[in-house]
Amino acid sequence: MLQVLGNRTYRHLFAAQALSLVGTGLTTVALALLAYDIAGPDAGAVLGTALALKMIAYVGIAPIAGAFADRLPRRTFLVTLDLCRAVLVLLLPFVTEVWQIYALVFAFQSFSAAFTPTFQATIPDILPDERDYTNALSLSRLAYDLESLISPMLAGLLLSLISFHWLFAGTAIGFLASAALVVSVALPAAQRLAHEGGVHARITRGMRIYLKTPRLRGLLALSFAVSAAGAMVIVNTVVYVRDVLGGTDQDVAVYFAAYGLGSMAVALALPRLLDRLVPRTVMLAGGAVLGTTLLAATANPYPAVAFGLWSVLGAGAALVLTPSGLLLRRSAHAEDRPAIFSAQFALSHAGWLVTYPAAGWIGARLGLDTAFVVMAAGALAGTLVAAVLWPRHDPEVIEHEHAEMRHTHAHVHDDHHQHAHDGSENGEPHRHAHRHEPLRHAHPFVIDDHHPHWPTG
Repeated sequence: MLQVLGNRTYRHLFAAQALSLVGTGLTTVALALLAYDIAGPDAGAVLGTALALKMIAYVGIAPIAGAFADRLPRRTFLVTLDLCRAVLVLLLPFVTEVWQIYALVFAFQSFSAAFTPTFQATIPDILPDERDYTNALSLSRLAYDLESLISPMLAGLLLSLISFHWLFAGTAIGFLASAALVVSVALPAAQRLAHEGGVHARITRGMRIYLKTPRLRGLLALSFAVSAAGAMVIVNTVVYVRDVLGGTDQDVAVYFAAYGLGSMAVALALPRLLDRLVPRTVMLAGGAVLGTTLLAATANPYPAVAFGLWSVLGAGAALVLTPSGLLLRRSAHAEDRPAIFSAQFALSHAGWLVTYPAAGWIGARLGLDTAFVVMAAGALAGTLVAAVLWPRHDPEVIEHEHAEMRHTHAHVHDDHHQHAHDGSENGEPHRHAHRHEPLRHAHPFVIDDHHPHWPTG
């Protein structure tokens, strides 16, 4: 898996991602302490609102950013977003009111909502070989898991030496280092092809491609399963460990680490696993693991058993999340990847916007056992829906028919455009009225201007 780091461009981007994640993790710790410093006993409510604002930013901003990401040079765009995030976190130590926290958090997460899918859409262009890309996805998953382990420990070490306000400075340094690493490499330009329609059509293009692709509808259902299980872990681990298991604050950290370790173990094994099994089988298994493990937690097991269950929840989440980039890569042309990665980012976080408050409210009002059962039902329902929406037979190359068509749009001379010119066209892509003969052929099928619907037979 590590051989993919031999690619210099990817190596620098992976390091930039890791530094950015550590910076974000330090911000999370520092923000919690800042909220308590300002709001005291109401800090939980402040953080809950800030978390909701984060999800709203992800759902609302990502599709807009994805629609226009191809209009700017990738390197300039990513560096600018890193610099903007560095500036915003440097402002946080100076806030004195709760509303200022909300404003800065929303702005910060809006820049993150533009950065993450743009970054993700760049990697397939750097690593066109599918096995290399699979290894990169596993490394990315490891980076997320290591961040969840390293950031709290690093924050604890730093807090023993400095005030929490200085954590924001450390975060800014992480983003500046990330920007420097992006500057150090040349990134492939995003493929740009003009599409018919105005601003609304550009913003919704990724969503339309996503929701018309059966495997991606299945991915969306599985993403909800992950959010149901993940929300239960993030929101209620502290209550479960302290009140049900009788553990300490240190034990809470240990259980969060168990979740990360389970995810890391799967990320390491997944490239070889995907050599033997198709993504659908692996991902549906992950969804089933999430639902059944949540149900098992209602038995109030011994602490050692519960530790194992949290590890299995992390493994189940990784089984679903790690291969998702493969599905997105296979389901869009290169010029549509920013839009489709942004659609996945927004739609998957919409699930978290529902499950975060549901896990917290049900756990507080109806009890943890009820919350585990309800969230398990959500995870299992998402997995079942995915199994129905995502056909077992899901080939990349599909034979299909085109009816006769006459239309006008920007195009290049590909398999769908073989026609004579009068010499007035200025290179490619160019735009003029043209006619398509009736045609039956086979090729890797994705939703686009010439394939607006998925073949039914």
